[in-house]
Amino acid sequence: MPRLYRLFLAALFLTLAQLCGMARAANDDPIVLVHGFLGFGPDQFPRSGFLYWGGYGDLAGHLRSYRGPHTVFTATVGAIASNRERAAELYAQLKGGCVDYGARRGAGTADKAVQCWAADPLNNPQGYPPALYPSWDAAHPLHMIGHSQGGTTLRALVELLEHGDPQGGDGELYRGGKFGWIRSVTTISAPHNGTTLRDAVLDILPELRSPLRDWLLADLANWELAPDGARNFNAWARTSPRVYYFSLGTVATEAGAPCCNDTDRAIAPLQNRYYQYPRQDMFAYYKTYAGEWIVPWMLQHGMGGYTQDAPGRVRVDAAWFANDGVVNTNSMRAPAGHPVRDFDGTPLPGTWNFLGNMRGYDHFDILNWPNKGPPAEPVYERISDILFAL
Repeated sequence: MPRLYRLFLAALFLTLAQLCGMARAANDDPIVLVHGFLGFGPDQFPRSGFLYWGGYGDLAGHLRSYRGPHTVFTATVGAIASNRERAAELYAQLKGGCVDYGARRGAGTADKAVQCWAADPLNNPQGYPPALYPSWDAAHPLHMIGHSQGGTTLRALVELLEHGDPQGGDGELYRGGKFGWIRSVTTISAPHNGTTLRDAVLDILPELRSPLRDWLLADLANWELAPDGARNFNAWARTSPRVYYFSLGTVATEAGAPCCNDTDRAIAPLQNRYYQYPRQDMFAYYKTYAGEWIVPWMLQHGMGGYTQDAPGRVRVDAAWFANDGVVNTNSMRAPAGHPVRDFDGTPLPGTWNFLGNMRGYDHFDILNWPNKGPPAEPVYERISDILFAL
């Protein structure tokens, strides 16, 4: 092969490699991970080594190194707080300062000690923990990824950043006008239109005592997490025309069949094709209420069979049956009434770019919590490729 031809090929390959690298890294804005309801931060269980984002693994660390290095922050917000309160906590944790819950502070945070973070570690006489990203502004935007209620929390944050809330208070967060601070919002298994889990499970039997029931009884967020409350929230938290939105769904149920549909036949030996039933690899506890009936009582429809059509309420029909054990899959696509499209490889701002439903992933498989479900790393790699190409 002539030397000149070899040099030409080498230059061509180098140019292509550079172009591919540019395509993968059109930006290097940091990522912030926001947990869901009853979630916890990375320091919550230090002795166990168990993380919200990754279980006994580390999805945040994987994102940092995948085609990196990248900056990835793991936020910690109220485990049972409302979307607005969690947004206020997230803002202070990132930017610095003390949490300003505003005039709309809920009963669950009225007696809660206000947390503070230091924007300047060198000027921190109180010894506050350092803020995660004090330089955050329109010139230094962020990518936000939220799981479950973390996704609706991010929508509340965008609304407050851009439009503020004059009735919420005169603090910096409630003044609005902070356009461009968030480059993208990605929601994973988020209850944009609520979940029927509360309606289907809460009032059936007093014997159902568990952390799940405590979740459903929480005064702060259960209204926003139910379909009727989510409808009100969706009317307030707008989809910004300046932000790239992505949504990803999970589904761990299958339509009923006489046999061979990968469902747990011990939970549901007799099935009706009209309803949904938990897969064999769904987390065991979720199987008791994710299917047609609450097991073993059989006195109330579970998420896979619950409907209601009361006047003035959000209608729940068969479209809600498929679920991941916690959230109805159809609720994860986008807020009702907001613009949405199936992602075709070209992201558009101001609309929800739906990345599809991950079949076989229950609500915590997508976090790599210990279970028989599929691995989550490829999902986050795909998200990373999309975000850093924006």
